[in-house]
Amino acid sequence: MSIPVRLVDADITTLEVDVVVNAANSSLLGGGGVDGAIHRKGGPEILAECRKLRAGHYGKGLKTGQAVATTAGRLPAKWVVHTVGPVWSASEDRSELLADCHRNALAVARELGARTVAFPAISTGIYRWPLDSAAKIALTTVAEAEPGPIEEVVFALRGEAALQAFRHNCLA
Repeated sequence: MSIPVRLVDADITTLEVDVVVNAANSSLLGGGGVDGAIHRKGGPEILAECRKLRAGHYGKGLKTGQAVATTAGRLPAKWVVHTVGPVWSASEDRSELLADCHRNALAVARELGARTVAFPAISTGIYRWPLDSAAKIALTTVAEAEPGPIEEVVFALRGEAALQAFRHNCLA
């Protein structure tokens, strides 16, 4: 049985879910796009926990495809699971790394006991991953995942193009 999926045009920082997945950069110290929005709206508690992670096992940063959890700070979620998406390349297939982002974020969410998880369209912003391809990889990976306590995955997408790409791949 696969995890039910819901697609919404929404700001991921406003969703009342157990876990918000952050499309982080490897530094874990905030950035632009989704990462910047989560850090700004979540407040200094998220950055403080990210700094502790950097001071420990992730001193050189989080590797592409890995996932770690922190508090959600002031967000309505309980936790933030940070994962680093791959930069899209026309000459090198990095699809498995993008799948790893989703797979590992769900594994961390299961360990936390999360029932609801919200994902952005990982790697489709500054990392230039084509929306249709990212949607197919994300939805396939979630469909193949072990539900555990997870009862729903929400894809918080921004704009009609992202919604259409994910809708198309939900039906495919």
